[in-house]
Amino acid sequence: MTAAVVPPGEPVPSSPQRPQRELGRELLELLASMRFAIALLTVICIASAIGTVVKQGEPFVNYVDQFGPFWAEIFGALGLYRVYGTYWFLVILAFLVISTSLCIARNTPKILADWRTHKEYIREKALQAFPHKAAGLIATPLEPVREHVVQLLALQGWSVKTQQREASAKGEAGFMIAARLGAVNKLGYIAAHSAIVLVCLGGLFDGDLIVKGQAWLQDLKPFKGGVETEHSRLNENNPAYRAQLFVPEGQRTNAAVITMEQGMLVQPLPFDIELKKFTVDYYSTGMPKRFASDIVIHDPKAKAAKAFTVEVNHPVTYGGVTIFQSSFEDGGSIVHLKPHNLTGTHDQGVQAVDGVVGGEPRQLLGTTANGQTATDLRLEVTGLRVINVEDLSTAQRGREGASAEGTDVRGVNLGELSKHLGSGAKPPGDKKLINIGPSVTYKLRDAAGQAREFQNYMAPVQLDGQAIFLWGVRDSLAEGFRYLRVPADENMSMQGWMRLRQALNDAQARTEAAQRFGKGAAPADKPELQQQLTTSAQRSLDLFAGAVQLKPESGEPLPAGVSDGGLQALSNFIEQVVPADQREHTSATLIRILNGAMFELWNISRERAGLSKQSPEQESARAFMTQAVLSISDSMFYPAPMILTLEGFEQKQASVFQVTRTPGRNVVYLGCVLLIIGVFSMLYIRERRVWVWLQDDGQGGTRVSMALSSTRQTLDTDREFNRLRDEVLGPQSQDR
Repeated sequence: MTAAVVPPGEPVPSSPQRPQRELGRELLELLASMRFAIALLTVICIASAIGTVVKQGEPFVNYVDQFGPFWAEIFGALGLYRVYGTYWFLVILAFLVISTSLCIARNTPKILADWRTHKEYIREKALQAFPHKAAGLIATPLEPVREHVVQLLALQGWSVKTQQREASAKGEAGFMIAARLGAVNKLGYIAAHSAIVLVCLGGLFDGDLIVKGQAWLQDLKPFKGGVETEHSRLNENNPAYRAQLFVPEGQRTNAAVITMEQGMLVQPLPFDIELKKFTVDYYSTGMPKRFASDIVIHDPKAKAAKAFTVEVNHPVTYGGVTIFQSSFEDGGSIVHLKPHNLTGTHDQGVQAVDGVVGGEPRQLLGTTANGQTATDLRLEVTGLRVINVEDLSTAQRGREGASAEGTDVRGVNLGELSKHLGSGAKPPGDKKLINIGPSVTYKLRDAAGQAREFQNYMAPVQLDGQAIFLWGVRDSLAEGFRYLRVPADENMSMQGWMRLRQALNDAQARTEAAQRFGKGAAPADKPELQQQLTTSAQRSLDLFAGAVQLKPESGEPLPAGVSDGGLQALSNFIEQVVPADQREHTSATLIRILNGAMFELWNISRERAGLSKQSPEQESARAFMTQAVLSISDSMFYPAPMILTLEGFEQKQASVFQVTRTPGRNVVYLGCVLLIIGVFSMLYIRERRVWVWLQDDGQGGTRVSMALSSTRQTLDTDREFNRLRDEVLGPQSQDR
């Protein structure tokens, strides 16, 4: 082939160009592509997996504690703490709906057309291309054979259609019998993909999309700190929402709140919910087994109020709003707190106080013995728990776990309390679930606004065979409580320990205890030894009480966090005045002297209270003193001048309801039904087609050719075709 020569001066003809596809058509093809839909579905699955692994809606400080400040900020910017409500997740979900809908719209006509036809127009020669085929000759006229084949297939459930053909250039005369079975398999594709669309639409409609849309259109401003702003209230007729409603006993409200990333929005209900009574039933171990709220709904559209009972897994639906029992909280209980002075010689000076859980802060009145005014501290009661069920099966001996794991003595922790106070469902194996009684949680906030949180149990807990009072403290919500363990006396009271603690603050009592120890420990004929022991006991008690201000060799004050009292003070003293090679022996001797002097001090405190003396030979007395010395040492690091113990309470419960309006729920249910039908149809129903070509052989017989196709080639397909072949052609027929 030669190229055409263009004469000089003539314009060169332009080559024909292919017309460019429009951008809109290309985008449509992309959206309607099954690969695009699968890619979106993959991203959604990954995001859902992240939302399952990472706890959603937790306070940001919890994520900082888990991931660190840097990654917590990165993950927060990506919206991983509220995956299902982020804009990028909703946009991907919307595109998945569009893409799947376009796939359905493009393929449904083809599927329905294929579903309606039996493909009886297929040519007889095409039957040879199928993997399952057979041919033979029957010595029976054509018409009886045709009736037999049609009746045979119809009795077995096949949908049969017959086409009679005349002789032509395309083929010879005869009958093409086309049959189909399992056509529902085709509809499974439509049902499964429609289910994806319906479930996504229902999720979008019942999710945060409508609430966020209203907030954007109405310029609503979420509020924080529990104070509603002017533009933070949604419409009462909001078609879809999921909110929380807090109702104390004896009160009624209709103001639910929806938690957003920037704060909360108020969702008013079309009726008021009044909580008459909240009931909790417990198992014998103290674990709750039933939560129930007796409520009354006051609807302005109704003539009379209606009473209902809401339980866990038994919600109440009224006016299109479903009310679930979500949890329960304190509804403003009154607690009676008694202060105990840690820095003075008696409890007088600080007045008892009554607080309301969640109420306004209270100013502590009075003055502590060391001159620090209690009015510098403000009391905020944050919680009251009447039932505390803990697993005490893994309790270990006192301080063994602490020393083994390097517990910081400044942490006011006399052991790994998590081993004693873990969740009842936490450790594997046998559990010992025990109700350890009520506890109160409060904060003490100083004049600078800094606050520490305290948690004190009302009754002693049996740990390692000894009754122990637990007084917890933590510096921030990101930390767990660290507990000061105080032994109970013979009356199961904390007064014995408190009298000993306050006697230690009394210089006169320390002097008397040192003298008693010296007299009792030294022989009467050795006054010089008696004086030495008295001096050593006096020095150990003064060091233990923090009455001696130790300073390093440089003369500077002790570093921050180093105590002037407790066992740490004795350790600092030994390091300063005792040579290194003698410290171990001196330390053991000084501890024995301290224990003896503390026992005398305990008896002095009991005598002042009008109680009998205790003997060191009594096992209960020795156990009490061992734990008392350790707890008093750690109390030197207690970050408050007093301990507030729970003397009594007037409980008031409150229910937390989840109120939802989810019109898309029925759409999701329909989608789930279609998904089950679609998956079952595609996986368990095989579409099969069979063709039988019948032709007169010109000698009074019938020439037969047949073939079968299936969407999945299985052993059942082979057996089914062999059976049909034998029934049509006879058992002696052979595949061809």
